[in-house]
Amino acid sequence: MKNIKTNITKLHYERNPKGFLYEFLKFCSIFYGIGSRMKNFCYDKKIIKPKRIANAYVISVGNMTTGGVGKTPVVSEIAKYLIEYGKKVAIISRGYGGKLSNRKINMISDGLAIYFDAIQAGDEPFWLAENTPGCYVFTCKDRYMAAKMAVEKFGVEVIILDDGFQHRKLHRDLDIVLMDSVKGFGNENLLPAGPLREGPEALERIDKFVIVSKSTKHDNAKKIARIMQKRLKLPTTVCYTEPDYVYNIKTGQRLMEGIEVTAMCAIGQPQQFYDFLSNYQVKEKITFDDHHQYTPLDIVDITGNIITTEKDAVKLARFERNNIYALRLKTKIDVEELLKQD
Repeated sequence: MKNIKTNITKLHYERNPKGFLYEFLKFCSIFYGIGSRMKNFCYDKKIIKPKRIANAYVISVGNMTTGGVGKTPVVSEIAKYLIEYGKKVAIISRGYGGKLSNRKINMISDGLAIYFDAIQAGDEPFWLAENTPGCYVFTCKDRYMAAKMAVEKFGVEVIILDDGFQHRKLHRDLDIVLMDSVKGFGNENLLPAGPLREGPEALERIDKFVIVSKSTKHDNAKKIARIMQKRLKLPTTVCYTEPDYVYNIKTGQRLMEGIEVTAMCAIGQPQQFYDFLSNYQVKEKITFDDHHQYTPLDIVDITGNIITTEKDAVKLARFERNNIYALRLKTKIDVEELLKQD
């Protein structure tokens, strides 16, 4: 039996959702919308003022919908680009899904060493720490306090907020928002009836818009980028996400194509991951809720090779299984163009 969260996510991306559950969620969306608009009104009218961080440039990378857009690799690409140009960079995440208390500031990495595993830190902060050498990674609910410490204690010059668009307490100098080229804004309803975290008033805050194309064919994404640039009157670019190779998470050995596998993941948009495995014989697809904390029981009955995402792999690596593989994706985005000031 599918989890209620999985069923709700499915409703979010149906064209014409119907049924009692949808109608109930749509009623709940009224109250969510009131709260969201009130918050944005207070910030827009400067009734509440965001806190500024002295001596640092703040970039937010986020989205208007719930998970699965692909912002984490984009955050990493931006950080690597800035580090290459000699900047001292810190990524700050809320640390959702990790066991560490995010009421305090947790240094996941100082750019050289990683101090917590994926279970403690959360899969996304840990992935960022592993894949962004030279970058500080912190988790904390209070992004301002974490950013302040990063600047004052470690001399950080650029702060990147991972999933920071709705976190208006901290002033940012650049707001980058991503949208999936296939899923878009889903059924265009606010939470919980739809995937939207905010209403159309939020569009006014966006500085740069990115269309994420998770495919091997990108013509549709390029077309959508042109349409959105014209409609929103915003600089819009395309981020290309493609499958690279599949490797064993213990040994690094690559898996030959055509092999029979079980595909397993716990991400926001699982179908896009499954679509990337067309070169393998997928005998079964096992989907858990986003940020699922795996236990040995989840894989005890699976025979043969397992392919998962790199996000899931960081949590599965502690299990005594030598046949778990991860799909490596390659992300291509023109960071120089993305960060260019108009």
